[in-house]
Amino acid sequence: MTSLDKPTEETEADDARAVTEAALFEAFGGVRGMVETVLPGLLFVTIFTLNNDLHMSAIAALAVSLVLVVVRLVMKDTVKHAFSGVFGVAFGVVFAMMTDNAKNFYLPGMLYTLGLALAYIVTALAGVPLIGLILGPVFKENLSWRTRNPGRKKAYTKASYAWGLILLGKSAILFPLYWWADTEQLGWVLVTLKIPPFLLAVWLTWVFLAKAPAPIDVFAEMEAAEQAEKAEKEQRERDKADRQAALGGEAVDSAQSGRHRKG
Repeated sequence: MTSLDKPTEETEADDARAVTEAALFEAFGGVRGMVETVLPGLLFVTIFTLNNDLHMSAIAALAVSLVLVVVRLVMKDTVKHAFSGVFGVAFGVVFAMMTDNAKNFYLPGMLYTLGLALAYIVTALAGVPLIGLILGPVFKENLSWRTRNPGRKKAYTKASYAWGLILLGKSAILFPLYWWADTEQLGWVLVTLKIPPFLLAVWLTWVFLAKAPAPIDVFAEMEAAEQAEKAEKEQRERDKADRQAALGGEAVDSAQSGRHRKG
């Protein structure tokens, strides 16, 4: 390796890390996505702590979730994270209202977290890690990592295990509190645990993927194949036109030759 090769390799590595960071930022919603995840639950537990009013707390949490969606719509931004927040809050509100138990506002989200943890681990064991299914389209590689890029499959498997174990750890803290703690204690612990485990999982995913081979851009491959097919078709049409022109020229020469012989 020459001294000129090192800066190039370092630049490529930096570019790969930057692409990975951008993809993770997009896939998991970035700072705004974290705010939209935390704010409804924070508002619910704050209001409930102050006045112990389930209905007011639930309505406030649902209202702020809807406002976040409206803001995204007005700004013509991606609404998937805000909409998922609305559905999560709506389930919590309905469940809490039906049971008349404010603690149950958190139960659907806790069950979702536990289910997601199991999904990460089971899919990793099955060789189809969930984090790869989520990030594959973001990296424009779709499922090419499964058969054509074993290094990335290994990274996705490690990341899925990391997500699963982190979320299982979070569930192991929250479910005992659901049974033994009061609503305020559960709510504040849950709000506190919203961001740190998420950031840890994202960071570990970044670490694994930054060391993995670059993704195979299947979209670029499909576009290149389409362009090659188009060029080949155009070449065939040109060859056909040339053959027809050549045949036409031969016919003219034959006709002229026949006239000469008659003359």
